Amino acid sequence: MGAPDPTETLANARAGGQVLSLLARPLNCLTVQALGRRPMRLGELLKELGGPSQTTLRGRLTDLVALGAVAKRGSGMPYAVENDLTDAGRDLLQVVDAIERWLARAPEGPIPLGSVAAKGAIKALAGGWESTMLRAFAARPLSLTQLDRLIGSLSYPALERRLGALRATGLVQATPAGARTPYRISRWGREGVGPLVAAARFERLHMAELTAPLMPIDVETAFLLATPIAELHPRVDGTCQFAAQIDGRQARLAGVNVAVDRGKVVECIAQLEPKPRTWALGGTHDWLDAVVRCDCDGLQVSGDEELVSDLIEALHQALYRSNANGHSS
Repeated sequence: MGAPDPTETLANARAGGQVLSLLARPLNCLTVQALGRRPMRLGELLKELGGPSQTTLRGRLTDLVALGAVAKRGSGMPYAVENDLTDAGRDLLQVVDAIERWLARAPEGPIPLGSVAAKGAIKALAGGWESTMLRAFAARPLSLTQLDRLIGSLSYPALERRLGALRATGLVQATPAGARTPYRISRWGREGVGPLVAAARFERLHMAELTAPLMPIDVETAFLLATPIAELHPRVDGTCQFAAQIDGRQARLAGVNVAVDRGKVVECIAQLEPKPRTWALGGTHDWLDAVVRCDCDGLQVSGDEELVSDLIEALHQALYRSNANGHSS
């Protein structure tokens, strides 16, 4: 039997979940980064990565080749064949970069890419996304009992395990409140939208037939989590609506209404108005480009265009800045 197809590891994963699951395997991120520097033969790659098991590295390369991210160049003896990133591989490198920047801002200090701690954090993030726990926490702090009432697709023990993983990695924080202990999403948990959206963009570009499309709940979750941490200039005021057209036979919109007061996002709710004064509208791919690449060319904008531009740029910076001080590369 051959190696399992990495695109089949999570058949029911939500948008972005399959790629995050693949990159949670420590050697995958490091391999993509190494090949992003230059093509390498197997022996060179083993040395570059610090001497992992040759069998393990071969398996990871097989996964990345199956994904379309790595291509074999050359002919002859296996040791002479070079491994090189494809165009898809270079897009996957952008996802790895987003993960690395996110890990660098962990609340207890930077987490090295490819470490056991990084694996746990990525898996916890993907688990919170797939289970819709992140959507629940985007609305308000919740106790485990309240989560159990809201999320009927998982058993109480399963929710407890996932909540434990979110707490252990700092994605949610306990907020004592009498006899019950509600939990709230941390800022770092909100910043986790960066890797999630980058992974979803990769899937839409390179795995559209094999992965789940973005659904209304995904769009709402991403906006509700990330928009409140956008930091704008104090001169910025106003309200606007971000709306995404969901792919499918029936026209559907999903998004948020945002209010900004002196540079602070004071309200972000998943309730669309029929006739907002200022709005930005686009397909899910347009919004993925806007958030990940700060490329708003695909969006239709009406009303206060400067407010929309400032908000999207601030959203991008909040998710993809290179370090905790907010400096972007």
